[in-house]
Amino acid sequence: MNIDRAFESMSLEEEEIPFNLPDLPQFSAVERNKMSIVGRTLNPEAQNIADLIRDMPRKWPVYGRVQGIALSKTMFQFVFKYEHDLEEVLRKRVWTFNDWSIIIDRWEEKPGEDYLKFLLVWVRIRNIPVNHYTEGAIMALGDLIGEVDEVAFDPTKPQTNDYVRVRVFFDVSRPVRISKVVNLPNGGGSVTIWYDFERIQKRCYHCQRLTHDKDKCPILIQERQERGKEHRKRAMEEKEKAEVVKQRLVLTLAKDDPLFGVLSEEQVGMDINTGRRKINAEVLQQMREYILAADGGEKRVRQERVRKSVSDLDNDPMGQKTFLRLESRPSVTNEVDKGKGFVFQYPTREENHGFNVLQLCGSSFNALEGRLMKSPECTEREADNTFFFDCSTGFSSGIPAARSSGTTKLMQSGRHRPPKKYRRRMSQHVSLTEVRTNLEDCEASQVSKRKAQEVAGNFFKIARRNKSKVVPDEGLPNQ
Repeated sequence: MNIDRAFESMSLEEEEIPFNLPDLPQFSAVERNKMSIVGRTLNPEAQNIADLIRDMPRKWPVYGRVQGIALSKTMFQFVFKYEHDLEEVLRKRVWTFNDWSIIIDRWEEKPGEDYLKFLLVWVRIRNIPVNHYTEGAIMALGDLIGEVDEVAFDPTKPQTNDYVRVRVFFDVSRPVRISKVVNLPNGGGSVTIWYDFERIQKRCYHCQRLTHDKDKCPILIQERQERGKEHRKRAMEEKEKAEVVKQRLVLTLAKDDPLFGVLSEEQVGMDINTGRRKINAEVLQQMREYILAADGGEKRVRQERVRKSVSDLDNDPMGQKTFLRLESRPSVTNEVDKGKGFVFQYPTREENHGFNVLQLCGSSFNALEGRLMKSPECTEREADNTFFFDCSTGFSSGIPAARSSGTTKLMQSGRHRPPKKYRRRMSQHVSLTEVRTNLEDCEASQVSKRKAQEVAGNFFKIARRNKSKVVPDEGLPNQ
């Protein structure tokens, strides 16, 4: 019976009765907390609380004279042994950990709503108008950042810096202001005031807040999500438009159409890839007239002929092009370079030697041709020498003149036309073997000529060096 009553009294929604903590000295840490500071991290993802407890005493430096306590993943406390260490840490704020700022303040037994929400930071104000370089104007410009706590300004002393420093309580939920446009009174125009926050290292470079990095900026994340939604929406709209276009391209056959049941919709529709009809409208009309021109059994025979003629062309693209779509058949030419134009390219290694011979000495062949046809008494030696001296890449005496294939000397004598039989003989095609033979003779003649020039030059130098000396006239001999 007692067990049944206990089960009956049980409920899933039991009344929550709070626990009253006894008001005893052993349950209170107020005396110890009077010598402590409490703080919180602004970017918990980049600031590990355990590493902060270990590293901040070294950074302050009060190592061995302070005790750190992790209150939560974002909250921490440091209990100091001496009052002057605590005051020194509070005086030198803003402090950072892992390049991100932290907020610290002296412990309060009953903190207010704005506790650990404001950062006491020094701000440099630049580009203050010269006509408004006063304490009141500086305080007004500092209030644009936050509540001004202190102004470092002395108008009675020389100022070497181009800025004025003010200490403000900055709300960390707001963006860090970099500049502000201020309108001057009495039609003085406008000026841009610049602000520089001291001891602030990292911030979001998009929204300028101290609580996150740019990659985790909620504004950018929201913008990316909105852009993603718009992109998906446009993709769906384009897909729907494509479906509508696809449906429009499909040409359906009505039930009263003579081709209904004879040809399928895929055979008479539109080609989605090309956007053209698979069967020309004139061909379809001729099919309809062909079927309607007969009755009974003959009509069924004609329907079968139409069906078979179209199905036979399923695997014949050229037949579909010419017979069903009535398009002209493309022409085929054997000229692979037709309409190609000039193409500049290097010859292959096998063709390189012959290519250079024909290209570099093309004008030499013409010169050789003219010299050999000059006179029937022209000997082989004269032909070789003529070929050498008229070579576009060799040396020739006389006055040079520019031509398309190189330079050649101007003929000073009149034209001597050779007889007709020699002109016929030399008009024949010169073989490649003769060309190479002439080139070898050309090179040999060139080498012999250079050697002769060198020998002649040496003799000339020797002759000049061995010139006879004349004894100068020194006057009459002594008597």
